[in-house]
Amino acid sequence: MAENLLEALRFFGRARADAEIRDLPGVSLIFCGLNYAAFNAALQARPIDGDAHELGRLIDISAEHFHARSLRWTYWLCEDYLKQSLRREAPRVFKRHGLRQLTEAPGMYAECLAPAKRSLPSLDVRPVADEPTRGAFAEVMSTAFEIPHSVSLSVYGAERAWKGTFQGYVGYSNGRAVTTTAAVITGDVIGLYSVATLPQHRRLGFAEAIMREVVRQAQQTRGISRTVLQATSSGLSLYEAMGYRTVTSFNVFISD
Repeated sequence: MAENLLEALRFFGRARADAEIRDLPGVSLIFCGLNYAAFNAALQARPIDGDAHELGRLIDISAEHFHARSLRWTYWLCEDYLKQSLRREAPRVFKRHGLRQLTEAPGMYAECLAPAKRSLPSLDVRPVADEPTRGAFAEVMSTAFEIPHSVSLSVYGAERAWKGTFQGYVGYSNGRAVTTTAAVITGDVIGLYSVATLPQHRRLGFAEAIMREVVRQAQQTRGISRTVLQATSSGLSLYEAMGYRTVTSFNVFISD
């Protein structure tokens, strides 16, 4: 799951000409080319066998690179990469290094999706493949996650961003873009990301409809049915109803 997440985050390191990806021992750094913390990420790339000093060293290495560019940034950590004693101490370690906890996202897994429990709306699902679909994806993401529109368009609207393994999809209802998701395939698992629906179209089944269609396409073309995702609190009950179960947790810390 952590490896799939890292591949997904690489999307931001490809989005702009001044974006960058740096894989260092123990941590991977993603620069999106803009001063927007959520898109500038350090992701711990392996388990820590040592103590708090080792975690602090990785945080310092990450901070040095981001601070050299005067950028705000986030550190993404899978709890299974820490020993139990270090999990309890980690928030204090991050605080000492100038980062505070932003969110905790359950890491969820489904061997295959459970049958739908309700009738889902009709949806025209289109891959992000041209300027209109890139713009639509950026618009839905900006509105749903309250990302500044200029930032969202600079990243999701950039053609170069979509030349990697991150494949986006836009769901249209009556000709209007209302929902999005993205898929990243690593090995024999599909990672689902950027699940978003415009506020006025929520609780109508659009997110579930687009997710199921994207998974169906992956099953059809690649023979893969396993999926993983990182859940928000608002999406947790939907994902559980779709057959997902929580298997780990990702903690995200943000620089002040």
